[in-house]
Amino acid sequence: MARPVVAFLSDFGTRDHYAGTLKAVVLGVCPDATLVDIGHEIPAHDVLAGALELAACYRYFPLGTIFLVVVDPGVGSSRRGIAADTGDYRFVAPDNGVLSAVFQDGKPKKVVELTERKYARPTVSRTFEGRDRFAPAAGWLAKGIALASLGKTITDYCVIDLPRPTVAADRVTGEVVRVDRFGNLITNIDRRTFEHFADGGTISVRAGMHDIARVVATYAEAPAGELCALFGSTDHLEVAVNAGDAAAVLRLSRGAPVTVHRSA
Repeated sequence: MARPVVAFLSDFGTRDHYAGTLKAVVLGVCPDATLVDIGHEIPAHDVLAGALELAACYRYFPLGTIFLVVVDPGVGSSRRGIAADTGDYRFVAPDNGVLSAVFQDGKPKKVVELTERKYARPTVSRTFEGRDRFAPAAGWLAKGIALASLGKTITDYCVIDLPRPTVAADRVTGEVVRVDRFGNLITNIDRRTFEHFADGGTISVRAGMHDIARVVATYAEAPAGELCALFGSTDHLEVAVNAGDAAAVLRLSRGAPVTVHRSA
């Protein structure tokens, strides 16, 4: 029987003990778990960034993986903790919309509020529910308990608006939604929308006030230092500088407008 996989995503960073403590709690419940770090460098309290980062990777994990997602600006407040089952995967997170992109891919089969105290630590900190409520729940799921054991079913879970491109006769208007560590400006314009819009016309791309010379298939098609656009690993249009940092060169960040124009 395969060992259960628990994958972690948070805004904890790696300087402090927080991320390691979550792993310790999971292993304390389920010593057989395989632990995977998606990353802990989500900008502090940035729920949208967490939602998009999770959406970029979760499908590549083995079926049955449990995702522990802790980006939680409302820690200690009345916001709920939840566990969700999409059929292929399970998720434990605060009920603040950080699972919105996953739920957009497919409505969850079941969502429960984390109300069963025996699956939490005896004392729940008002400032570290990741350790005391979320990590134990993920550990117990890895141990084999049913999702329903964690608490009552809910249907009014929180979702946030995710930026979507708009399509007009002569343009697609989107925005930068993520900036990766290489400085690539990743937009919300997906390949399908782009190709349907392009339909054989001549295409140009504009990021902020900057015109992009061409759309390429790979970074290497552009000379070193050249600005270009291409579809990255998540099949979304991104603006890049080959062997450089597009965010720094263009002085753009998340929310910057990106427009695709078409001429006959």
